[in-house]
Amino acid sequence: MSKIFLCVAMPALVLAGASCNRRLEIAIIPPDQSSAVYGILKCEAAATGGSGDITVSFYHDAIDNSSRIEPVAASSDGFFTAVWHTTAVANGRHTLYAVARDAAGASAQAEAVVEIYNFTRAESIPAGTVKMTPENDPHPPLLNPDLPCLKDIWEDPVPMPGPVNTAGAEDSPFMTPDGNTFFFWFNGDQSKTVYEQAEDPMSGIYWTRKTNGAWTEPERIYLSYFGEQALDGAPTMHHTTLWFCSARAGNYRGVDMWTAGLRNGRWSDWTNAGEKLNREYEIGELHVTADGGEIYFDSSRSGGLGGKDIWVTRFFDNEWQQPEHLDMINTELTDGWPFVSEDGGELWFTRYGSGCPEIYRSLKDKDTWQPPEKILVSFAGEPTLDREGNLYFVHHRWDEQAGRVSEADIYVCYRK
Repeated sequence: MSKIFLCVAMPALVLAGASCNRRLEIAIIPPDQSSAVYGILKCEAAATGGSGDITVSFYHDAIDNSSRIEPVAASSDGFFTAVWHTTAVANGRHTLYAVARDAAGASAQAEAVVEIYNFTRAESIPAGTVKMTPENDPHPPLLNPDLPCLKDIWEDPVPMPGPVNTAGAEDSPFMTPDGNTFFFWFNGDQSKTVYEQAEDPMSGIYWTRKTNGAWTEPERIYLSYFGEQALDGAPTMHHTTLWFCSARAGNYRGVDMWTAGLRNGRWSDWTNAGEKLNREYEIGELHVTADGGEIYFDSSRSGGLGGKDIWVTRFFDNEWQQPEHLDMINTELTDGWPFVSEDGGELWFTRYGSGCPEIYRSLKDKDTWQPPEKILVSFAGEPTLDREGNLYFVHHRWDEQAGRVSEADIYVCYRK
């Protein structure tokens, strides 16, 4: 990534009080950037001198309480940081301020001009892209025609209403049991490599919430600081914890599972899910059961039958136990992307290898999963349900000429 420096005043000093033994100084450390700052910016400043303990406050655009950036963390070597969610301000030029104060009443101030530009999903979709609709889709998703009884349970698949679907790719859906919060992954251009997606400010995890019966405009969930390269996806939520996969520095593997917590409406405290789950158990895309006691996940770890199989690990004695292979579910094909219903009685998953992805369901009888049945066909995958039984999934459009998928939308089969 190319770097240019911000226009920085380092430092603009304002001294107060005559009792300080050493001159109090502060300087803002400019962030690395290519053209503009977006997402979550870690504001940094270095304070030196002064008398006694030093405190630092960060502000944007004005030095007043309504513009304060909090919380502020201090290190022992005079460096101070604060986390600024830039999506809370309009795009354009903004001024960052850092104000230091010492125990004797002296103060010093520094400022930096920052260009903020938080992108929209539409900006990453190539010009001229034709939106997929049921009318121009050569292979629309279908309830399994070999099981006519399915039409007594669900309506035929339709695109999810609201602002989620675009001419880009909406993928990896997850619906909370109450049906009011929806997560998905977005990539505007399916021709991009994973390396290009990692550098794309719009590729990543989004969420939308239902307000007065309508879905809000999806918001990007940033799970790294500006300037840190990461490609995140496969979101699933358990209570206030978001599980997601990520390709980033510090992983045990190329792609690890991570978690983040919800605080005051924002996702923070992202952390690797740990060496046991990632390196030893080799967990892939997963679902945590409603009681938090089990994780169903896919993996190509040894002991499986196919390219990917579904496994389960159970939590007791304060740790996740050795995974168990679901022999009654898995085949020599790729079986993965599991979802367990809130009541624990249904295991949904995607099977791939016989031409295109299809969605299956297994019912539990006396603690035993029964042979699965095929529910959806024709490029349907990654099922997720609300407690009403409405079935959400991703549908990919296959581009015959290009020989690849060209778009993906979220579809839903409403429960009758």
